[in-house]
Amino acid sequence: MNIRHEVIPFVGIVVVVGACMGFLLNAIIAGVAFIVLGTACFLYFFRDPERIPPPDTAAILSGADGRVMSIMQLPENTYLNADCLRISVFLSIFNVHVNRSPLSGHAKFIGYFPGKKVFAFREKASEVNQHNKILIEGTGIRCLIAQIVGPVARRVVYWLNHDTPVPVKAGDRIGMMKFGSRLDVYLPTVDVEVLVKPGDRVRAGETIMARIILGRTGKLK
Repeated sequence: MNIRHEVIPFVGIVVVVGACMGFLLNAIIAGVAFIVLGTACFLYFFRDPERIPPPDTAAILSGADGRVMSIMQLPENTYLNADCLRISVFLSIFNVHVNRSPLSGHAKFIGYFPGKKVFAFREKASEVNQHNKILIEGTGIRCLIAQIVGPVARRVVYWLNHDTPVPVKAGDRIGMMKFGSRLDVYLPTVDVEVLVKPGDRVRAGETIMARIILGRTGKLK
């Protein structure tokens, strides 16, 4: 099991706090137990398992582990200029929090947008919460991704180049959301057939959330 290196400062904090408990409060056993338990919890949270994307080139994969919270139809007129389906995946603190690209193409970091930190399972979180936005230009299709923080999540991270579009393959790692959050994926309604429903459990880089539909020419749009 791979562990993200971002865990290091959190483990360091656990060790320092545990040592203070042990020596300053004269509670060695409690301090050691705190270090062991805290380290185990952080290692579990920052796990980064390998995923094998399906070979279906028309597949649009889940970008996050978690539960499909909602599927809504709404216009997205800023980046996609189309009527879209927004598939929202809620991540609990027990899910893998590494995010992956839903499709192959070029990923462009749009930016970080400050905002509130209402609970990520509330619908208005998509509009008012702090988030990153990423646009992925695939072959004949585009998708918009929003990494959204909640009251527990403290940071969203996009690992790829922030200045220029970067080529990605479906299932590639693109970032991480720390300590509970939500991932919204916007897809043009006319381009896709959604295969998941609210309540479904999904895995980043493996679960097929939607498929690109065939255009009138018989070719993938």
